[in-house]
Amino acid sequence: MTSLQKRVLARFQKQYKLSGKFHLPKSTLLHLRFHFSFFLLPVFLFAVSQSTVINTPNTLLAFFILHFLVFPSSNGYNSYHDKDTGSIGLLKNPPPVSKSLLYCTNAMDIIAIVAGLIISPWFSILIAGFIGMSRAYSNRRIRLKRYPIIAFIIVAFFQGGYVYIMTLFATLGLYNLEPIFTSSNLRAILISSLFVGSIYPLTQIYQHTTDKNDGVITLSYRLGYIGSFVFSMALFLFASVLMYIHFSIMQNINSFFLFSIIMLPVFVYFLFWIFKVKTNKKYAAYEYSMLMNVITSLCMNAFFLILIMG
Repeated sequence: MTSLQKRVLARFQKQYKLSGKFHLPKSTLLHLRFHFSFFLLPVFLFAVSQSTVINTPNTLLAFFILHFLVFPSSNGYNSYHDKDTGSIGLLKNPPPVSKSLLYCTNAMDIIAIVAGLIISPWFSILIAGFIGMSRAYSNRRIRLKRYPIIAFIIVAFFQGGYVYIMTLFATLGLYNLEPIFTSSNLRAILISSLFVGSIYPLTQIYQHTTDKNDGVITLSYRLGYIGSFVFSMALFLFASVLMYIHFSIMQNINSFFLFSIIMLPVFVYFLFWIFKVKTNKKYAAYEYSMLMNVITSLCMNAFFLILIMG
């Protein structure tokens, strides 16, 4: 090894704390927020529950690619560009970001696209599409998240219906788009997008000032505190009506009744929280928003898991 190579290696080891093996800074691991993927799991489980055929190896690989590579990478890339000092999703006190976070997200995205080829070229292309849109949403030069309506549509569709489509590609082992566009799948894609869209303003409700100072005008800011609750409730009810229609057409109406029962805690907490915010705006806070996410995700994940096991 030449002296130049030794100096380069020493500098690389010092920067990334390498001593025989790669070591990520703790701040990078925190900003990836792997546990946040739990909030995005319901759409994946919904797609699995509605799939007529389940290719188990492909489904498990898709689960890993999405929830341990693509979604955490998206979190990290957003954190790298936002450089938040206030609370963000499941990270109350975010540490400062470093360049290693960007390198890590780049590596994870490349691995996800390559691994997607094992399922099918189309799945890999869809993964690349998700990554591209996620980066356009966060990147400082493009920053689509600055525009409230565009940002809402991107999050609702790409974390909702788009994830549903990707999951179907894995579960059905598809190599073309045509089988996706059935009436039942299109209903489910819309339902998925509406459910994600319904929770979206409530994840922004505690960040109005922080986002505005960063030049980002969110949908929740435009709607106001109570307006955010009303909008979320309207979308959730619309999605629930479509869910009723969907299961009715599929001759499985009992599943909708089960859904209504399991989602009762979400309804109760929603009413409790909106009453608190009407009383005092200080309750439009991080802790309440995260609890709303946790309760909703727990209930939805439980419902779709029951469908899958049934």
